[in-house]
Amino acid sequence: MNVKLFKSISIEPNKNNIYRHLGYSKEKTEVHGVMRDQVDCYIDDSLSVIDLKGVAEVLTVKKADEERIELEGDIIFKSKGLAQFLKGSNEVLLMATTAGTQIMEEIQKNSSSGDLVRSVIYDATAGEMVDDALTWIMNYYKGELVRKGKQLDPRRFSCGYGDFALEEQKIFWDILKMKDLGVQITDSYLLVPEKSVTAITGIR
Repeated sequence: MNVKLFKSISIEPNKNNIYRHLGYSKEKTEVHGVMRDQVDCYIDDSLSVIDLKGVAEVLTVKKADEERIELEGDIIFKSKGLAQFLKGSNEVLLMATTAGTQIMEEIQKNSSSGDLVRSVIYDATAGEMVDDALTWIMNYYKGELVRKGKQLDPRRFSCGYGDFALEEQKIFWDILKMKDLGVQITDSYLLVPEKSVTAITGIR
């Protein structure tokens, strides 16, 4: 196994997605002038305290049926949904990203001081950025895999979705050595800092 660490992921925020995360809709809601300038300013400010990092690992599928997937290293995921998602895959890409601890401290500080607007915008920006960082990692591997005649599934699957139990996140945390990212895991299998995510996709 060879875990790849991405110490710094630099990407531009997708402000359209952030606005959508905040509940704005082009069809129903319009943001103009001072309000848009203020939201954009808070988004830009949040970037100074978001520290995107990631890890990823390619693993071979050893055995698969309709209810579970067995990977190299005696890793077993029991999930009909995941098994269906990975059907036909010879390998998988496990990945994780985090926005770091400072952004969470700022969100909490702003919330405690009553600056709820800033807090909500920081939260939305961090959430979108960690998700976009997963896409960044997938694009990184996509280029490598194409040169090897392999194809990366453009979709991804995460713990807590369908019957893929949240408890399985502990396997991601262990295999990907997420502690090296500064990410901890609670007894209820939640990641800390909160703006940290894991996902898996297939390679054919």
